[in-house]
Amino acid sequence: MGSLADAILAGDRRAAGRLISLAESRTSDARDELEILYRHGGHARTIGVTGPPGAGKSTLVDGLIARLRARGLTVAVAAVDPSSPYSRGAVLGDRVRMMRHADDAGVLVRSMATRGALGGLSAATGDAITIFDAMGFDIVIVETVGVGQSEVDIVGHTEAVLLLQTALGGDDVQAIKAGVLEIADIMVVNKKSAPGSDRMARFLRESLHDRPLRPDAWTIPVLLAEASEETGLDEVIDALFGRLDHNRQDTHMSAIRRRQAAAHLTALADVEIRTLMRRLIAGQTRPEAWQAVLERRSGPYSLAARLFEQLR
Repeated sequence: MGSLADAILAGDRRAAGRLISLAESRTSDARDELEILYRHGGHARTIGVTGPPGAGKSTLVDGLIARLRARGLTVAVAAVDPSSPYSRGAVLGDRVRMMRHADDAGVLVRSMATRGALGGLSAATGDAITIFDAMGFDIVIVETVGVGQSEVDIVGHTEAVLLLQTALGGDDVQAIKAGVLEIADIMVVNKKSAPGSDRMARFLRESLHDRPLRPDAWTIPVLLAEASEETGLDEVIDALFGRLDHNRQDTHMSAIRRRQAAAHLTALADVEIRTLMRRLIAGQTRPEAWQAVLERRSGPYSLAARLFEQLR
């Protein structure tokens, strides 16, 4: 294991893939390697792409990669896919859509399974960012799973969040309800040729106008694009770089770094606690306690409280 971090720092992609797999499996072997790599990071700019299923996130990311490469920047992508409830593996749909970059040495795409994690991300998302950052990639893009209104964890792991919407994604009230609107730095209405796209963009601009000014004084742009035709993507790239440049101010960047560290720590702690609790439930719960709950002679609440007390 001692050679994995060295291999990754030298740009070994197979070593990076292996360590990401170990991180997803939460093996103790990965911890020391990630600790070493974390100390070599802090240089990559991180971008999150989120939005409802079918909005075209993967197609948009594919187009963004092409434009970032045209500017001479290297790009790594952590594409979070839904996981199978049985195998807990990812369906790898995002990697398939980005195959045109497979032979590009300046691009690395990794699909990751949620494995039961909430918030639209994998529990190992922060670890993948650590690995890509240590490898020297200029830009790291994180694409969320596309579960709808709960994908707010992305704001903790990235410094610029792009929210994709479409006119086909629901009515205006649904757009207001979506929690992801609160964390977007840039809004893009994709599939702009579809009926209602202009109306959706106008509605989003009006909604933003009625909201209080953000603490960092960033004005959220609302753009129209057709990702499948690669139309409007230059404007999206310009807006992303505008956000990244805005973040370079010392006060903004320090707040972002604290937020990212807190999100990574929280994800790691959450996994450890869940793992320990599963072990307690499997090994410490007496059969008669299970039977009492199943027969409704007692509730799960007191049993959960006892297990948590053991954990604490």
